[in-house]
Amino acid sequence: MRVLFIGDVFGQPGRRVLSAHLPTIRSKFDFIIVNMENAAGGFGLHREGADAALQAGANCLTLGNHAWHNRDVYAMVADEGRFPIVRPLNYSDPGAPGVGFRTFNVKGERLTVVNLLGRVFMDHVANPFRAIDHLLERDDLGSVFVDFHAEATSEKMAMGWHLAGRVAAVIGTHTHVPTADTRLLPGGTAYQSDAGFTGPHNSVIGSNPEGPLQRFLTELPQRYSVAEGPAELNGVIVQMEGGQATSVERYRYVEEG
Repeated sequence: MRVLFIGDVFGQPGRRVLSAHLPTIRSKFDFIIVNMENAAGGFGLHREGADAALQAGANCLTLGNHAWHNRDVYAMVADEGRFPIVRPLNYSDPGAPGVGFRTFNVKGERLTVVNLLGRVFMDHVANPFRAIDHLLERDDLGSVFVDFHAEATSEKMAMGWHLAGRVAAVIGTHTHVPTADTRLLPGGTAYQSDAGFTGPHNSVIGSNPEGPLQRFLTELPQRYSVAEGPAELNGVIVQMEGGQATSVERYRYVEEG
């Protein structure tokens, strides 16, 4: 099973490069997961973004700390047949809308996609380590792919080692900068601290540089806007077999211009 995971899609530039580039490589993969956490102007997911990703070839959409920023998402997570969305598993309220994992049939094999939120430098949620432990008590998950949406590299690496040999992949999202620690952990678990993002190339993690620069220079609140210009697409390719990863590699595409 060959799986492509695409990191945080950010705003219109991210949706544009996803819609333009993903169809050209779609046939190379058996399953495609796209994190749509920032698709709507940098905050959350709206129907336009979900439709665009699915039309481009995505099979599953994951979220993160901005999961509920747009009202569209409430109706979409309830429409499970049309929108294969996975919101974070470890909300403290077990009655939160949507689901924190989904299991798919891929080439006759089971693939479960899980979305987790980190807690270091993030809003308080339930313990992601305990939440995934509880989920892994099930015996019907098949190969497990974990999108760990977290800020701290240490927390992401700890999760990788915690799940080494127990899941097929632990790939981090949220910080928007692809990391160079792509590797197979013991037991056949693909790992990368952050897949990077899919959005405007000339930016500060997606925003027009002027806003963040003024924030750092003046220490005053600033209005951020999505940067314009060419966009990049970042992701991770994982080859799986028998519930384990056999190879993992980074994927990157940058628009000309």
